[in-house]
Amino acid sequence: MKKVKLGVVGYGNMGASHCKSIMREGKVPNMEVTAICDIDPERLELAKERFPEIARFDNATDLFKSGLCDSVIIAVPHYDHPRLVIEAFENDLNVITEKPAGVYTKQVLEMNEAAAKSDKLFGIMYNQRTNPMYQKVRQMVQSGELGHIKRISWIITTWYRPQAYHDSGSWRSTWKTEGGGALINQNPHQLDLWQWMFGMPDKITSFVSFGKYYDIEVEDDVTAFFEYENGTTGTYITSTGEVPGSNRLEIACDMGKIVIENDVMVFHRNVISEREHNKQNTLPFGRPECWKCEIPVQGQGEQHVGIFKDFANAVLNGSKLLAPGEEGIRGLTISNSIHYSAWTGKTVETKNFPHDEFYELLQEKIRNSKVDKSNVKRNAADTDGTY
Repeated sequence: MKKVKLGVVGYGNMGASHCKSIMREGKVPNMEVTAICDIDPERLELAKERFPEIARFDNATDLFKSGLCDSVIIAVPHYDHPRLVIEAFENDLNVITEKPAGVYTKQVLEMNEAAAKSDKLFGIMYNQRTNPMYQKVRQMVQSGELGHIKRISWIITTWYRPQAYHDSGSWRSTWKTEGGGALINQNPHQLDLWQWMFGMPDKITSFVSFGKYYDIEVEDDVTAFFEYENGTTGTYITSTGEVPGSNRLEIACDMGKIVIENDVMVFHRNVISEREHNKQNTLPFGRPECWKCEIPVQGQGEQHVGIFKDFANAVLNGSKLLAPGEEGIRGLTISNSIHYSAWTGKTVETKNFPHDEFYELLQEKIRNSKVDKSNVKRNAADTDGTY
């Protein structure tokens, strides 16, 4: 069987996990890891102990130029994603990047330009797109069977992280080394899923607390209001300071209401559209008949392995990617817009997002960062929200 030859850039928690699932557990039959890179000698030694048969490099450039790989995954801290993706394209390699696409849209736009100039594949590890429940919602929205989407509300506060978590790594929870808090760390998958299922909001207004629950400088409590040109509105609420927290997605539409909670999807389905009922009804308190239907959804999807399988199939057979890397700009634009609105008190038009101004505001945050992060080990981060 022909296999994709994958280089793993960053042997932190996620990089090590990917090597294990591909090489030890054989979960991606048409892919093999042929090279590992890490700038930390200790991490590289650990890779040697676990995978002595795989070539090792102490810098990404040497791995890219080695000729041992046709594809790479970038599994390093957030700020370094775009730079390494661009360099990989310059070396004629297919690329998957861990989420988020980057920390600020300006650098991700440059990354997408490099992808457009290359004839290589570009993917992103948005593994939640493999979840059949969210796939079902997306299909129902796109088919039109829900009618007009009136309101979307997602409360996702199951990210509890105590002070000990923030204190456990010198790179955590600062503008200088992580680039944000709950939005950039825990929520990239959900922000991607939002735009993937419902499309990009046109306007965003946010109310954000920075260090509300913890001694940190980044956000730990977020409420954002989304507006769409077609009249749809949305609220997105997230926090790292609530226990036990909630994960509830509610979609109000002409045909009723969908609620996803506790891994169950329920469609409160109107027999006729509310708009049609409104035209026909003559009773002051008349309501359309509504059925409570549990939508059958099996499994949780193959998550990271599913993205790797999908990417390998695209490399070998030319299939369409489930999670194209170029789409990483969308969820990040939502994240940056929430930050920008909170910093300035303005409502943000996402189609005219002020990329340069946001970058300058972020640089000011970095300059005023409370903690010196110059000696941070930047390769050992778990880049998939499981810190």
